[in-house]
Amino acid sequence: MTTIEFSKELKWGAATASYQIEGAAHEDGRSPSIWDTFSHTPGNVKNGDTGDHACNSYHLYKEDVQHLKDLGIDLYRFSISWSRVMPEGTGSLNPTGVAYYRNLITELLDHGIEPMITLYHWDLPQVLQDQGGWENRATIDAFNEYAEAMFKEFGDQVTNWITINEPWCASFLSNFLGIHAPGKKDLQAAVDVSHHLLIAHGKAVQSFRELVPDGEIGYAPNLGWLEPFSPAAEDQDACRRGMLWQKEWFMDPVFKGSYPEELIQIFDEHNAALRIEEGDLELISQPIDFYGINYYTGSLGRHNEEAGMFQVEEVPLDYRQTDIGWPIYADGFYKALKNLNETYGDVPIYITENGACYNHGVEDGKVNDQERIDYLKQHLTSLHRAIKAGVPIKGYLVWSLLDNFEWAEGYEKRFGIIHINFDTFERTRKESYYWYKNTVENNRFEIT
Repeated sequence: MTTIEFSKELKWGAATASYQIEGAAHEDGRSPSIWDTFSHTPGNVKNGDTGDHACNSYHLYKEDVQHLKDLGIDLYRFSISWSRVMPEGTGSLNPTGVAYYRNLITELLDHGIEPMITLYHWDLPQVLQDQGGWENRATIDAFNEYAEAMFKEFGDQVTNWITINEPWCASFLSNFLGIHAPGKKDLQAAVDVSHHLLIAHGKAVQSFRELVPDGEIGYAPNLGWLEPFSPAAEDQDACRRGMLWQKEWFMDPVFKGSYPEELIQIFDEHNAALRIEEGDLELISQPIDFYGINYYTGSLGRHNEEAGMFQVEEVPLDYRQTDIGWPIYADGFYKALKNLNETYGDVPIYITENGACYNHGVEDGKVNDQERIDYLKQHLTSLHRAIKAGVPIKGYLVWSLLDNFEWAEGYEKRFGIIHINFDTFERTRKESYYWYKNTVENNRFEIT
């Protein structure tokens, strides 16, 4: 028996995103986002599911906050629906939408929970997509206008802010691989979007310094870990290229003021140019107070000339997988955190998302998701190792508080520590909820 014990300074939390939980898609002045359009287009989402109702958290937020209070956590990370608070993408605010988030923030604070706001978790107003979306540099200014409005509205109550969630997903997964909204398959579009998202991040940081001088702001890239299958140089190089796409492309500009030249060249060979204007990199590399890391999975990789742009393929080993098919690779979590600290220095890190998909149902009023508990134990053990190795971790937020609309997977895939009946919206706390509650209360857990 081994006890994994954390410092009392570590903040514990849970995370969600607006389109995935709120529902009320057509209520109180909210305009459509790109995810409304995408999910209502046949063939894009499994079973034709949409986020129209999701978890109905728009109406049940007080119940959800009570679950958070009972969990005993310090932080709740949620995102603001841009099209709920600013239906035209720019210009006038929607008072009802603003009031929803004001009420949520007040409810959290009244229960002793610190809000952490994400400004952009992928739900761009459709009206801006109609004008070119993130491919259009005008969207950078629209985002800054929206961000400034939110800082003015909520900066007096909320001190922790995240600009952009998972820019890799919002650019390449969505505009090159076509799996997420807006569903394009255009490498040039994806490269443009990736750059414009980072500029938008930088401009928002700049505005934040003026409007919320006592607050802290960062962004939340997603990261897996590719471990070379062998010591052969070609396998090492293949994994390095794959990681460049995930990590350096979205982190070097922020922390070093430059993009990786090797990746620029690879994109150029595939007829996609990085189009930088004067002042862009200075904006992107504004100092930030922390960054978030969303980690779920990793794998071994090896060279394969037929395996796409980066000539790297995952090696199909007999790792256990979660119900979404992702290998469980907790050691990659430790390696990723160590690598980030070595590469970018002692910038504080929040684990803004970490969790597992297991699709258990309710039986006799309970949800026995021991596999999720095992996953969390493994990853929190890796987190503990990283902290002991000197990585400055400020907090850990489990993904997710609730089963929710899992993007292109619809409602089939469940990541929550609370089960949702999507017909009745009944919430049932899973065994993982109680395990996490116990871990939070004691700052430790046992492993055998």
